[in-house]
Amino acid sequence: MAGTDRTKAPSFSRQAMGPVIVLAQPQMGENIGKAARAMANFGLSDLRLVAPRDGWPNERAIATASGASHVLEQARVFSTVEEAIADLNCIYAATARDRHMVKPVITPAEAGRRLCQDMAQGLSVGVLFGGERAGLSNEAVVLSQTIIQAPVNPAFASLNLAQAVLLVAYEWRKAGDATAPAAMELFETRPATAAEMQGLFGHLEAELDEAGFLYPPEKRPAMVRNIRNMLQRAGFTEQDVRTMRGMIKALSRGRPPRL
Repeated sequence: MAGTDRTKAPSFSRQAMGPVIVLAQPQMGENIGKAARAMANFGLSDLRLVAPRDGWPNERAIATASGASHVLEQARVFSTVEEAIADLNCIYAATARDRHMVKPVITPAEAGRRLCQDMAQGLSVGVLFGGERAGLSNEAVVLSQTIIQAPVNPAFASLNLAQAVLLVAYEWRKAGDATAPAAMELFETRPATAAEMQGLFGHLEAELDEAGFLYPPEKRPAMVRNIRNMLQRAGFTEQDVRTMRGMIKALSRGRPPRL
């Protein structure tokens, strides 16, 4: 879904205290770039890399970031996970494997809620992700307070690095987002008023009577109710009503009068 608008300011930044994304021992530059793109999609910019296998900076990461180069330019490199998380108060570890550790295990949706809650209290928060081959080591998971596990298909639970980052970033953004779940773009029109809908009903029903459609008479009330309910479900705008009435008028012009 391409929808980047370069004229708009980012809605989040490092200064907005978004969670830190820590990639531990990432292997391929391409995956780092895709993870950076996922971060930028949801307004995250603080990326920390722990011992990237192919070194840093990495041209392949830039090529696959699809415009999220600002995330890569700010990325910091550390030798160990301990160094990368040293300034953080709350650490979450994203992993698909059971670790047999006594730790809270939460879904990405719950993680999004808790990340927002932590940050609202002024805490610095980070999410750990492991490398492509084996994920996080147990030694890295031990450094976290909470484990994030997605409710994926247990027979195929492997997410790639960028998918995992995107999932957590999306849930964080969603948890703090006030966007309405659904909206209708009306542009230069507006929802039809009850009076406009009643005018449409009357116009249509008069023409249907003239055409002999609302027959026999004893069934007419039920037929009218069904037609009105059908039209009400459509959620007409004022423009829709005018268009519909124009269509009815055009269709009625060529009809011979009933005998």
